[in-house]
Amino acid sequence: MVKTLAKHIKGFGRASVATPVYMILEVIMEMLIPLLISSMIDSGIQNPDGPDMGHIVLTGGLMLLCALVALFGGAMGGVFGAKASAGFARNLRLAMFQNIQTFSFANIDKFSTAGLVTRMTTDVTNVQNAYQMILRICFRAPVSLIVAMTITMLINAELASIYFIAVVFLGIVMFFLVRKTHKYFMQVFEKYDELNAGVQENVNSIRVVKAFVREHHEITKFERATLNLYTLFVKAEKLMVSVSPLMMITIYASIIAISWFGANMIVGGSLTTGELTSMLAYCMNILMNLMMIAFIFIMLTMSMASGQRIAQVLNEEATIRNPENPDYDVPDGSIDFENVFFSYSEKSEKPVLSNINLHIKSGETVGILGGTGSSKTSLVNLIGRLYDVSEGCVKVGGKDVRSYDLETLRDKVSVVLQKNVLFSGTILDNLRWGNENATEEECIAACRLACADDFIRDFPDGYNTKIEQGGSNVSGGQKQRICIARALLKKPLILILDDSTSAVDTATDAKIRKAFSEEIPDTTKLIISQRVSSVENADRIVVMENGEINAVGTHDELMKFCKIYSETYIAQTVGNGDFDKKGEK
Repeated sequence: MVKTLAKHIKGFGRASVATPVYMILEVIMEMLIPLLISSMIDSGIQNPDGPDMGHIVLTGGLMLLCALVALFGGAMGGVFGAKASAGFARNLRLAMFQNIQTFSFANIDKFSTAGLVTRMTTDVTNVQNAYQMILRICFRAPVSLIVAMTITMLINAELASIYFIAVVFLGIVMFFLVRKTHKYFMQVFEKYDELNAGVQENVNSIRVVKAFVREHHEITKFERATLNLYTLFVKAEKLMVSVSPLMMITIYASIIAISWFGANMIVGGSLTTGELTSMLAYCMNILMNLMMIAFIFIMLTMSMASGQRIAQVLNEEATIRNPENPDYDVPDGSIDFENVFFSYSEKSEKPVLSNINLHIKSGETVGILGGTGSSKTSLVNLIGRLYDVSEGCVKVGGKDVRSYDLETLRDKVSVVLQKNVLFSGTILDNLRWGNENATEEECIAACRLACADDFIRDFPDGYNTKIEQGGSNVSGGQKQRICIARALLKKPLILILDDSTSAVDTATDAKIRKAFSEEIPDTTKLIISQRVSSVENADRIVVMENGEINAVGTHDELMKFCKIYSETYIAQTVGNGDFDKKGEK
């Protein structure tokens, strides 16, 4: 974990080095002040020949100079520490986001959306704070502790042994505290993921919540999640706050012990008043630094859990990568499935797709029908290599998809997914996701093909209409048509429509299909649909059942020999049913 995170300090190394240097300068100056106080008392105020004002003034001036230099060192340490920690956090967030962009669907399935958001926000902030602590206090406190202990040993080794006992005692306490609290913090951040997931789900589905009057249920669920988080935090905090009274008891016990034994030594003549004063000053310094170290341990314990979660994302390797010598030429839009088996997980007992053999010519229009769960989407996801096959191979343009450069392949395979997504920005901004250099005329032409031009022009701002987050200010059918137009702007060799006209009326659906056949005849078109009317005019229709191909043929052929297809056709045209409901006999 440490090695993984340390790589991302790059670019802020100077600030990371400058911070402890300035903090050590502050420590040295602070450590000189008690010695100067001792000298002022013993050689200036209690001088056998009377108070030496010259020595007192000189020592006071040196103390002021040390204080000013210490102030400068502390201030510069704060500036560089903030710069280094903020830069480190920026690098971590950027590295995580960049790595997430390389993830295949299989990688993304391992992490929840809420979990990734928590890692990039709360977890990175914890690590950022811990890193600043390490640069400032983690260098300052131990160095200050070591210097103070060394000086007190030189002043009086017997009295200094009291500090040593206090340090050992608190060190043992901190060791057991870290072990105990770490497990609680790991659980806390998992609960953060659940809490964020609940909020995200509620906000995204607020219309459904209100439509079903489920506000009270959602509030209760959120209260339960926050209570779980509260309970774990309280357990961790109870352990952490137990350090404070132990620390204070140790500090006061040390002060009392030094005062008692030191006073006896002054009476015995083995210690001066100035030396006792400096010993007491160092006592507070040592024990305050011990408190700082204790606080650092607490922060590090919390950040350790966060660091491990960040490292999980940074170390996650994409399951789908470019080959060593990728192919950048996709000859045509032909598609071949050869003995394909596919599972989302290696542990799955039964594959999602079994023994798929299918050959599609370039420019052919193929409809794909099947009941819910028949793996239609899983089939087409293999074409653009969103997932890799478990066995067999998928070919595009006569070449295995695993031989292509990923960007090249996906530029040639345009997918309108089942769940349509629009982003904040104008309609033109969303369309140009398909081709960032597309002119407005090209965008309009694509929208005409997708039957989107008319309703876009009806908006007051036309193509410059602002799309709200998630496309909440356009209807489902409008969103689908904008997404189809966006896909067409890629000018793909293969166009996949994954049930992407389900919210469009049948007349508009027919217009879109007609436009495709006339305007992009050379593009291979795969149409997944629950409606027979959407695919009955396709060159061929593939009927899927339980992850296998049940039948392939034209509409007329399937009506004769495919019972599933004929029953579905009758159900939808006569019985007003859908694909998942069999027609009545």
